[in-house]
Amino acid sequence: MRLTPFLKTAEKLFIDNSPAILTAVGVVGAVTTAVLTGKATYKYMAELAGEGYYDRDYRFDRSTKEHLEIAWKLYIPAVGTGVLTIAAIVGANRIGARRAAGLAAAYSLSERAYLEYKEKVVEKLGENKERDLRDELAQDRVNRSPEGAREIVIVGTDVLCHDAFSGRYFQSSMEALRKAENELNYQVLNNMYASLTDLYDLLGLPKTAYSDEVGWNVNNSLSLKFSSVLSEDGRPCLSFEFDTTHIRDYHKFG
Repeated sequence: MRLTPFLKTAEKLFIDNSPAILTAVGVVGAVTTAVLTGKATYKYMAELAGEGYYDRDYRFDRSTKEHLEIAWKLYIPAVGTGVLTIAAIVGANRIGARRAAGLAAAYSLSERAYLEYKEKVVEKLGENKERDLRDELAQDRVNRSPEGAREIVIVGTDVLCHDAFSGRYFQSSMEALRKAENELNYQVLNNMYASLTDLYDLLGLPKTAYSDEVGWNVNNSLSLKFSSVLSEDGRPCLSFEFDTTHIRDYHKFG
């Protein structure tokens, strides 16, 4: 009875880390397969060498069929580990693909819920109240991530700006932000899509670990919303967020 909680915990750990475990098995299996193949070849060549040879090309007096009939047993371990290696790699890939699909579905649901909620807020409160609420939320985000606790990216000499998505501060202007918005949408019109990294490039900001994964396309172009807030030391700060939600698989549309 006492083993049951332990087994349940071990099972959960295995399921949670199965892609990494299977990948490790695949790596070890690939190396093991190569080693076993080398050993089997060495054993068979040693057996042939014991029989002698009749010319300098080491052409032993056996047919291909005879070679196979004798050698296949030596390669059974290598073939076995090779099959297990392939199974582990395929299994890790399938689990990873299934989890990625699940995350994408959850992201799409969250995105849809956010857009519906935003539309309902505007409908119930009106645009002015919605703008006031958005300004208050932007101020709260700035208060939670003061610029003193983060690196400020210097890309201009204008006003302090705050990217609500990444939480980064940088020097820029409303004109530069609008220009980047227009240039990104121009890129969308010409190339059918653009990523968040493309927007950061236009703003002179380094890309983030997530910015390559999301973006906009011809069905969902970029629109920025701005809020005027105060930084921790009382300086005016221009905070912006994405009015149109960036999407995963932005390069796929229909």
